[in-house]
Amino acid sequence: MRMLTCLFLAFCAMAGAACSDQPQVAAGTDDILVVETKHGKVLIKLRPDLAPKHVERVKTLAKEGFYDGLKFHRVIDGFMAQTGDPTGTGAGGSNYPDLPAEFTPEPYKRGTVGAARTADPNSANSQFFICFTDQGCSFLTGQYTVWGQVVEGMDAVDKIAKGEPPAIPDVMEKVYMQSDAK
Repeated sequence: MRMLTCLFLAFCAMAGAACSDQPQVAAGTDDILVVETKHGKVLIKLRPDLAPKHVERVKTLAKEGFYDGLKFHRVIDGFMAQTGDPTGTGAGGSNYPDLPAEFTPEPYKRGTVGAARTADPNSANSQFFICFTDQGCSFLTGQYTVWGQVVEGMDAVDKIAKGEPPAIPDVMEKVYMQSDAK
């Protein structure tokens, strides 16, 4: 048995990420959230392995059409683009109760999607943000819930109007699960 373990570890070392402890990005359409913007589609791989309650909430809200038409109300160049507030002010949320924190050591990097919240770690609801750079969001690791990763469309995210709030905010035109696309 020890020989098999050694062979497996040697194979993993040669194969690289294929044997990594980290979940692979490849996913079925059940795990992909689509955010349509005027700049193009953004595909987000959901991470229920990291944040099952947050992922379930996002899926529920997307299926209800909650996110359709909501503004990117806080967009800071080199940091992140925040959305998911029906009031467009950063103070609103859905009618569902707030979620408990699901913090992990998963690093925040370019394309990481996290749950926005107040100073209370258990106050995330519907708002979320997408990180622009590896460095800009790295300090959030372990302090904000990671629930997704952009796997396609970061070029569209990069074009979102900047500002707090932007003078003319971009919106999420339509948000849905890829498996629900018709």
